[in-house]
Amino acid sequence: MTSFAPDSIVLNRKLPLWYQVSQSLRASILGRSPRDPLRLPTEEQLAGHYGVSVLTMRQALKELEDEGLITRHRRRGTFIEPHARRGAPVRLLGSVDAIVAQQSGMKAELLDHGTTPVPSELGEYFPELVEVATYHRLRCDEKTGEPTNHARNYVRPELAARIDPDDLARWPMTKVLRDVVGMDISRITDTVEARLADPETARLLEVPLLSPILHYTGITYDDAGRVLDVAVIHYRGDRFSFTVTLDAT
Repeated sequence: MTSFAPDSIVLNRKLPLWYQVSQSLRASILGRSPRDPLRLPTEEQLAGHYGVSVLTMRQALKELEDEGLITRHRRRGTFIEPHARRGAPVRLLGSVDAIVAQQSGMKAELLDHGTTPVPSELGEYFPELVEVATYHRLRCDEKTGEPTNHARNYVRPELAARIDPDDLARWPMTKVLRDVVGMDISRITDTVEARLADPETARLLEVPLLSPILHYTGITYDDAGRVLDVAVIHYRGDRFSFTVTLDAT
């Protein structure tokens, strides 16, 4: 049986090899022709193709198996799921300072703020709450004035009572929660995925309806594991990309 032939890549030794291999193979799988074979080469053949160890290759394949892109059968081999789609968004983990830096450097306009019932899609983050405070901001490039993204923050009501809306015109919510409100932030989990601009996003960001955008969700946790803030941001797809650097040192 003929095996699927993945693309080749030049590996960056500063990033985990299993991650680079999994992402390269993932892109090859999602970009394959319907006529391409579904069977993957053996672990040893793939390891030789990418120039990595079998152990590294096994870790990369496990990542794709967990995502549902491939299935592995003892004695039969590894096969691409024929209807595999890009289902799991790329998740980025970074320090609080990195997130603050990522969100800073833009002119922000507070469009509105108030309270709202907890949106159904955010119920898992605020299971004990009925309402959350909301802040809606539009960020623009300071030099050109061009809109770059619009953000909605959903914050615990008891924290909102200590937030000055004027601060949000100057600083990211993460900085306000940490440095003004005085919350201990243990971690922030970022998720980025591709979407199409809805009417509100198209109007605010001055892009055509259904044009590509980057949909970002940032979940901020305190040291007890409680969610303090959920940030939902729509970035112009023609102005932003996300780069992740993982340093083992």
